Amino acid sequence: MKNLSSLKRERAVKTVLTVIFSVISIFYVMPVLLVLINSFKSNNAINMETFNLPDAESFVGADNYIKGMTFGNYPFLMSVLYSFIITVTSTALILLCTSMAAWYIERVGGIIGKGVYYLCVFSMVVPFQMVMYTLSRTADTLNLNTPFTIPIIYLGFGAGLAIFMFSGFIKSIPSEIEEAASIDGCGPVKTFFLVVLPMLKPTLISVGVLEIMWIWNDYLLPYLVLDINEYRTIPIHIQYLRGSFGTVDMGATMAMIMISIVPVIVFYLLCQKHIIKGVAAGAVKG
Repeated sequence: MKNLSSLKRERAVKTVLTVIFSVISIFYVMPVLLVLINSFKSNNAINMETFNLPDAESFVGADNYIKGMTFGNYPFLMSVLYSFIITVTSTALILLCTSMAAWYIERVGGIIGKGVYYLCVFSMVVPFQMVMYTLSRTADTLNLNTPFTIPIIYLGFGAGLAIFMFSGFIKSIPSEIEEAASIDGCGPVKTFFLVVLPMLKPTLISVGVLEIMWIWNDYLLPYLVLDINEYRTIPIHIQYLRGSFGTVDMGATMAMIMISIVPVIVFYLLCQKHIIKGVAAGAVKG
């Protein structure tokens, strides 16, 4: 009887938790659904009937998407290209450099290694607003104000979280594996790329997804650093969907927001199980 009552209690708790988290998930999904619904409505309908489904009068089909992609003199496809270049290059640079740095910190250690580690962790709590003005001036001075050089800046801001997660995972890797590779004739470079890096796959994927979501959607850093007349990412392109006297085309804006978030949502859903594994692995204490 005790086992039966405990099973019933567990089922009741699971049912209550399922209902609670289902309600919470609806609140999280609602903003995305609102953007999707309003991307097919006219501006008047968006302003007057924001939460209503499109009807025969308010439905405009794909007009908002076409208008958003053809608005102004700056081509939307160029914004997509620059966002793609910045996101892929920055993420690749962060993953390569921070994984190597974390491996050095954990295996070599010393005062320098610990100092670098704590500086990187400390950078996670420094607000971006504290450095954005000096950063803009420094980027102009060092010619880091193009889509091909801004990944260096993203490396600096993304290194904190990445090194923290990689260090936690590397602590769980037995050093005997690397010693065996060294006995077999592998140098430090071969050991890292042929032995350590494949074992870092869960953390590589989780850090990569988190960095991609951040960089793809980032507005403030490209706006401060890049020449917006020549280089515009998707968030900056959306910001400039304005008509005369500063009026904003809400329909086109909703459509472009939808285009910008769909790739990230799909990518996240495909990789979410790896994120959980990577975060759990990165939380291991040595």
